[in-house]
Amino acid sequence: MSLRCQLNYVSLFKKPVIFYKHWRWNRSTTHVPRRGITLVKGSLDQLSPNVRSFVGDKIKLCQPDKVYICDGSAVENKQILTLLQNEGVVTPLEKYDNCWLTRTDPKDVARVENQTFICTDNESEVRPTPSPGVKGKLNNWMSIEKANVENGKRFPGCMKGRTMYVVPYSMGPIGSPLSKTGIQLTDSPYVVASMRIMTRMGQSALASLGDGEFVRCLHSVGRPLPMTTPAVNNWPCNTEKVLITHFPPTREIISFGSGYGGNSLLGKKCFALRIASCIARDEGWLAEHMLILGITNPKGEKKYIAAAFPSACGKTNLAMMTPSLPGWRVECVGDDIAWMKFDSKGILRAINPEAGFFGVAPGTSESTNPIAMDTIFRNTLFTNVAETDEGGVFWEGLEGTLGPGVGITSWLGEAGWEPGPDASSAAHPNSRFCTPAAQCPIMDPRWQDPEGVPIEAILFGGRRPAGVPLVYESLDWNHGVFLGAAIRSETTSASQESMGMKVVVHDPFAMRPFFGYNLGHYLQHWLSLGARPGVQLPKVFHVNWFRKGSDGKFIWPGFGENARVLEWIFRRTNNEAIARSSPIGYLPTEGSIDVSGLRNVDIDAALSIDREFWLNEVADIRKYFDEQINKDLPKAIGDELDKLEKRVNEN
Repeated sequence: MSLRCQLNYVSLFKKPVIFYKHWRWNRSTTHVPRRGITLVKGSLDQLSPNVRSFVGDKIKLCQPDKVYICDGSAVENKQILTLLQNEGVVTPLEKYDNCWLTRTDPKDVARVENQTFICTDNESEVRPTPSPGVKGKLNNWMSIEKANVENGKRFPGCMKGRTMYVVPYSMGPIGSPLSKTGIQLTDSPYVVASMRIMTRMGQSALASLGDGEFVRCLHSVGRPLPMTTPAVNNWPCNTEKVLITHFPPTREIISFGSGYGGNSLLGKKCFALRIASCIARDEGWLAEHMLILGITNPKGEKKYIAAAFPSACGKTNLAMMTPSLPGWRVECVGDDIAWMKFDSKGILRAINPEAGFFGVAPGTSESTNPIAMDTIFRNTLFTNVAETDEGGVFWEGLEGTLGPGVGITSWLGEAGWEPGPDASSAAHPNSRFCTPAAQCPIMDPRWQDPEGVPIEAILFGGRRPAGVPLVYESLDWNHGVFLGAAIRSETTSASQESMGMKVVVHDPFAMRPFFGYNLGHYLQHWLSLGARPGVQLPKVFHVNWFRKGSDGKFIWPGFGENARVLEWIFRRTNNEAIARSSPIGYLPTEGSIDVSGLRNVDIDAALSIDREFWLNEVADIRKYFDEQINKDLPKAIGDELDKLEKRVNEN
């Protein structure tokens, strides 16, 4: 390529507003604007002028050999899966109905946070300025100018020899006033098959969009054909040049080099949280890393709850819980993301913008989540799990489920894998199942209600082995926002930060990797919603299933027994007098949590608070706020911390 051509390609990335306007599709034409490109499915006439222009710009940039406009049909899905099988990307799992196994390049197995950026003109829009001498840990920022230069080094010609798939999709039920539409362009058929599960993808989304606005998503695995080196496991990726950039001002997402779902299914965290949180701020609603469940008591009264927990805190297990209490029923609206908006009557309504579950496989079993196990063994894409020689899957947590003599091939392709103290894991710790939500036997009847479900309680929580009670209620809305801002959770990640040890880390609103803008501004947005006239604010609670006793064992049994805590929360939303004041919030009164039938559960220990622990907690939170949020911390949140310290000191 000549230097002049290179400079012309880079110029496409000078400014994101101009990026889509350098070259316009002739609206009267129905052919692809580059000699040799074949339109293998769909018609350009079915695309609105804005979508046509977007697609045309990217064809000129990426130079695919073919263009395929997806309709989301079952016939198309079968063709895509057959293509993936022929290319050696997926293997059919004969034990199940329409289930497939993918083994990725071992270098492409997870979200790449250090190469994920929010791009704006001003850094202060994206992350707070930390205190002097402190490294900021909230969001990665890149200037628009630099991002466009970096993308300009990667995308020209990146799809040569490949097919560009045009994937129209709706985040949220088609036609819902809370839903948003995206158009993703990708050269990965694996992404197409996955997006069909995770979103409302295809012709219906395109028809619903009409001439409206959409989030522009561009993704490439970064391996034009012919490849200079073979793909590992037939999984094309370019891990040395991975870059995921988000442009909130222009609602754009550009991802290069990774095929892993968290980096390539751009409707998930990229759109549904990072970009959507910016849209929500501008339009006056919330895009949150929260499950949504419906809970019904024995009298038939039903309420909906949203809950935010960091990873490894049982979010999916709670969303799919089988209650231990007789007569109580839990139904799932969503296990990962909630979009919430006050309606004309002041009721906070929520939708699950996704249409599938992208769950972590290891640890999922009949004992931890029987509902998930009833969901995932049909129409599912499994990634980086182990395979049995009878055409099934295996991962850590399924020990004891195999018949005698059944062999296991690990996610790395090691045949004859056996457990042992020196054995590598059978499945990658971040291995996944991608499965349609509609298959879940306890999906709530209203999970696709375009108006959303009414939220009466919001839960925050983390994995806290000491000091934090099983459940307590915020004193008011501002105090509830503070509880979200102060979430801390134990991690066992063998990261540089934790050095492989268990440490308690800050994870505000369980959104630390997913904020689309400055956390201080995000907190102010939450506070502002509470000040709206005429709104019916949900009650806010903090829960902790993971407190340990002096013997090092969990005090609370968790899983289905968590229904006992939800029962107390349910009753508190009806303003029952079953709470007592404490320095940290409202705690359950004696006997108000039903522990009948439980053995060896010290409920008093589970609910106790210790003055010295909470003074240390206040100091840790203050240090984090001062160092990381600094001058962007809203005064109301600082005031809540001061009031907490005063109450603890006076206790």
